[in-house]
Amino acid sequence: MDSQQALENYFGFREFREPQSEIITEILAGRDVFVVMPTGGGKSLCYQLPAILLDGVTIVVSPLVALMKDQVDGLVARGISAALINSTISGAEQQERIRRMRKGQYRVVYIAPERFRSHSFLEAIGQVTVALFAVDEAHCISQWGHDFRPDYFRLGKVLDELGKPQIAAFTATATPEVRSDIVKRLGLQNPRVFVAGFARPNLRFVVTETEGELQKYERLRDLIRRHGTGIVYCATRKRVDQVSDTVESWGTKVIRYHGGIDDDARGAAQERFTHNDCDVAVATNAFGMGIDRSDVRFVAHFDIPGSLEAYYQEAGRAGRDGEPAECELFFNYADTRVQEFFIDGNNPPMELIRSLYLLLRNLVNPDGEVVVSTRDLAARLGRDNNDMAVHSAVTILDRHGVIDRFDVPGKRILGIKLLRPDLRPSALPIDTRALQEKEKRDRAKLKAMLAYAYGRECRQKIILRYFGDPELVSCGACDQCSSNRPKNLRAPSDSELVLVRKVLSGVARMSVRTEPGFVPRFGRGRVIQVLLGSQAKEIFDARLDELTTYGLLRDKRPNYLYELFRELEVAKLLYSTGGQYPMIGLTELGVAVMQNRASFSMVWPEEPQPRGIKKSVPPEVVDEPVDPELFAALRKTRAALAEEQGGVPHYVIFPDETLKAFARIRPQSIDAARRIRGVGDIKAERYVPAFLDAIREFGRESEHRAHSGG
Repeated sequence: MDSQQALENYFGFREFREPQSEIITEILAGRDVFVVMPTGGGKSLCYQLPAILLDGVTIVVSPLVALMKDQVDGLVARGISAALINSTISGAEQQERIRRMRKGQYRVVYIAPERFRSHSFLEAIGQVTVALFAVDEAHCISQWGHDFRPDYFRLGKVLDELGKPQIAAFTATATPEVRSDIVKRLGLQNPRVFVAGFARPNLRFVVTETEGELQKYERLRDLIRRHGTGIVYCATRKRVDQVSDTVESWGTKVIRYHGGIDDDARGAAQERFTHNDCDVAVATNAFGMGIDRSDVRFVAHFDIPGSLEAYYQEAGRAGRDGEPAECELFFNYADTRVQEFFIDGNNPPMELIRSLYLLLRNLVNPDGEVVVSTRDLAARLGRDNNDMAVHSAVTILDRHGVIDRFDVPGKRILGIKLLRPDLRPSALPIDTRALQEKEKRDRAKLKAMLAYAYGRECRQKIILRYFGDPELVSCGACDQCSSNRPKNLRAPSDSELVLVRKVLSGVARMSVRTEPGFVPRFGRGRVIQVLLGSQAKEIFDARLDELTTYGLLRDKRPNYLYELFRELEVAKLLYSTGGQYPMIGLTELGVAVMQNRASFSMVWPEEPQPRGIKKSVPPEVVDEPVDPELFAALRKTRAALAEEQGGVPHYVIFPDETLKAFARIRPQSIDAARRIRGVGDIKAERYVPAFLDAIREFGRESEHRAHSGG
């Protein structure tokens, strides 16, 4: 069997995506590869398909338990023997699976990186014939990356102990600098490097500047109303709970996901989302790695992330089916304080690291070991160090060989073994210059994220430039491209001109009059509050309710006015002072328009319908002749099959895209169904008969209704 036959028989595809075929050819030739490919680009196929053809087992290192389960379920459904080894299985089951690996009973085994902390586990794996060692989410190994994980850092040594098997590394987001670090850390031997284009043409990127939470919730509610299925990312656990509670109060089914929830509850939440039991997930950045739900129509960031790498990876979880999706960042400069707090926590001062080392020397037992939580260590240090800074200090000591971490049966916290108890704190083998450089890079990443938020050019072009993608082509879809399309530029109607002059007067009334113009005194949000006639205490305290422009636009929605202000800035009638507390002011053109001395053209934002009038929801499929009743019947059949297979995610049977093809083509035989993309030989025999029955039953019911006139 060759790779093309394996693609058709096991995965149900007739052709590879670019550059999957070339990647697989290199792997089958025995060469190390390093692949940078956007989320949804088909990375997993690049190591799953070779696993069928290689002699031996393919080990896949993966960071998340839920990702492993979904991937293993998918492989087994395709007739490929696979298993996982992580903290969810018992020690006895782990030994049994290793035994089966040695006997060659698995083609693919997913292993959590923390398993390699155990020397006995590493020795057991050393007796297995490893055909390929695949590292997913490889950016986790680089301290320069946005999601560094200490357990990944050990993989270089693990590979040495396994005799340097062939390696394939994969990531969705890595700058040129991070790519070089990954190659070095994994010890890739003359690897073939593939960097697929970072552009995601089906995603529309939008940044909405907000003055407070009210505007964020209004934007979020609008996204949910328009798109239905999506993920909302928040910076903190507390924010996740607040947003989840609010979304639930709207009558929307929602799951919440963050590190403060126990493993079982997190797994159940992720399964609910994957199984389409609920359509909105509110989460911290841990959620979504490996989520194969293809119909995510929006990703909203309630808070600004700490880097463009994190933002693009999270936003990339939208639109994996290739259909249009929206990625919106709700931006308020004040939110950067949370990210600055994280940077401080991730980069502890050397003084804290030395103090922690002294504390550990006093705490360890005669064997040099201690089991203690990060919170307890922070309390014992007796200073204003947050838990995150202490956790980072522990990680630094671990990475530099001063301590070792080990699992403690029955506990979530890790034990600490002091490997170098005889050192003076000032002689710790830690490269302080490297630590300082890391902090500098972390702050530069946040600065780049702010540049994206404030940017006035194509959003996707900013992202592509950051990742070193040479194809710097404007997307034509983001908020900036939409604003700059000449075909949308037009002069105002009479009513629009009156509206703009009211806005400009509102800005003028809240500015200081000078010759020849006005000096701004307030931010955009405060001006909009006055125009809307806000009842906020600060408005009355500042006596802004006494202005003649107070309540002048009380019939407008806040979101519409925010978008109108943005377009007026683009049209050069207004300007923002920038900085931490930007103020809004009138340009010379703005003054002239206000005084009816100049004309202008601009892009006009869409004004929502008056309150109380619901927008019609577009059908799920607008460009394909798919009968919605048949599609619903096929989804019901899929749900029943998924339940029969032990409750696997629905997409493991067939994704929505394939069901739509069934509904459109209505095959009457297994051979006819095989021609549909995503239906391979294994699934054709295993699942297609049930769908053929559903199609025939639907046809009979339709014919009966037609004859009965119903």
